[in-house]
Amino acid sequence: MRKSRRTALSILLSSLLSSSLLLCGATAASAQTLKLGHVAASDPKDNWQAGSMKFAELVKEKSKGAVTVQVFPSSQLGNDRDMTEGMRLGSVDFGLIAGVLSNFEPRMGVLEIPYIFRDTEHMRKVLSGPIGDELAAALLKSGIRVLGWWERGPRMLTANKAVKSPADLKGMKIRVPEIPVSVDAWRALGTNPTPMAFGEVYSGLQQKVIDGQENPLAIISTAKLNEVQKFVMRTNHIYGYVALAMSEKNFQKLSPENRQAVMDAAKEATAWENKLVWENEELLAKDLTGKGMTFVDVNKEEFINAVKPVHATYSTKLGKDLYDRIVNTK
Repeated sequence: MRKSRRTALSILLSSLLSSSLLLCGATAASAQTLKLGHVAASDPKDNWQAGSMKFAELVKEKSKGAVTVQVFPSSQLGNDRDMTEGMRLGSVDFGLIAGVLSNFEPRMGVLEIPYIFRDTEHMRKVLSGPIGDELAAALLKSGIRVLGWWERGPRMLTANKAVKSPADLKGMKIRVPEIPVSVDAWRALGTNPTPMAFGEVYSGLQQKVIDGQENPLAIISTAKLNEVQKFVMRTNHIYGYVALAMSEKNFQKLSPENRQAVMDAAKEATAWENKLVWENEELLAKDLTGKGMTFVDVNKEEFINAVKPVHATYSTKLGKDLYDRIVNTK
């Protein structure tokens, strides 16, 4: 009888152990690791990198460990266009993507028209309102889900000579993103615009393939452009965004609970990153000055007047109604 009881107990324990192992195996198998890429530096002080790591932390927390996000900075998953194509195909999960989204939804190009936004507050109202929702819905049809609009400091021109007006730019080779409106805008300013992936910019400046480039201070700093450029012009020509985006194909593969975890994490990370940007802006200017860069105030009215033809062309091409709604947002 005792032997029978021992045998039964042994079978029961064995069964429980097997069930536990199967459960653990199922849990491990159901955990998902997703990849997030961006073109900025791996420096933890970089806004994009810090924001990405915060997003990864929040996804893990809100999904209770069911989803983890690995961050790949410095174009490890490709440049902006490569990552966007990857998201459409499902080979890339997440990306922090800036202006090249206009190659997939042309109306996004209106956001790249210099001086369309008066300031960051104006941009914030546009992107957090009906217009931002409308553009996100259009991108979703292309397989790209916008999870949040991250802010950036204003874009500024850098060069190895001081530039105060468009007349000083004549003939200069300025690197621009691979966006038609950016090319046309810098041509209108008198430069020879040179589209180039960001990963090539440092060497392009170093080898004098290009004379200058334009980006927010955070990018100028973490890409160490102070080593190859002497002046920062406060053109503030674009108050820009970077979209925290996800492959819609891969989003739909997540369970409903994990989709919600990702969206909740994105909302919280967006607010966190946007606050960080403006906390860092003044510090970045001081740091770059300390590293030998000179800041130059420009005649902004001359820059605004020089790109007016670009406003006229692209407001017609991309939708006069959309353009007017953005300009008239108060």
